Amino acid sequence: MNSSIANLRQNYTLAGLELTDVSSDPIQQFNVWLQQAIKAEILEPNAMTLATASPDGKPTARIVLLKGVSDRGFVFYTNYQSLKGKQLNANPFAALVFLWDKLERQVRIEGKVDKLTAGESDEYFHSRPRASQLGALASDQSQIIANRQILEQDLKTLEAKYADTETIPRPAHWGGYQVIPERIEFWQGRPNRLHDRLLYSLLDDGTWQIERLSP
Repeated sequence: MNSSIANLRQNYTLAGLELTDVSSDPIQQFNVWLQQAIKAEILEPNAMTLATASPDGKPTARIVLLKGVSDRGFVFYTNYQSLKGKQLNANPFAALVFLWDKLERQVRIEGKVDKLTAGESDEYFHSRPRASQLGALASDQSQIIANRQILEQDLKTLEAKYADTETIPRPAHWGGYQVIPERIEFWQGRPNRLHDRLLYSLLDDGTWQIERLSP
C-alpha cells in the first residue's frame, strides 16, 4: 500500500506563471484566479484550509468557506467558542490555503486575524438560510455530545421557539473573522515538479514586494 501511495504522481502542464502575468496587487490577482476557478466549475471554489495554532505553537487545520475578500482581508464565519475560535483568541494569526486542482493552482495566505464588527456579523448571519441560522444556535461547535439525537432535538426545540419570529437573533458566540494578509503566494503547477511560485510580501510602507521562489 505504501508503495502504491508513493507512486501516485501528476505531471502539471496547463500553464506557467511569470511576473508579467500577474497584478502588482495580490488581492486583485487573487480575485482573477478565484473567478477563473468559479468559471472552471471547481467544486466549492471558496473552500480553504484554515490553519490556527495554540499559544504554545501546536497547529490545527480544517476546511472552511471564504465568505468575502477585499483590500482589508479574507473573511470567514464560525463559532467563537470552537477550537479555532479559542486558538484565534489566544494567538490571532492564521494561514489559509486554496487548492484549485483543475487549474493546477494553489494560493497560500498568512496574516493577523481580527474579528469583524457585530454589525458586519449580523448582516451576514441574517443573509444565511433560516435553517443555517438555527443550526448555528443549536451547535456548541467542537464540544463533545453524547449522540446526534441531542443535536437534532435541540434544533427541533429552536424551530418551535422561533416559529413565529421573522428575525432570528445572531448568537453572541457566532460571527466573522478577517485574515489580514502579510504574505500571499501564488503557485502554478509545472512539469517535472519545477513549479512556479510567486510570493507577495507586505512592506512597511504598505506596498507589496513580489519575489520568485524555487519550487
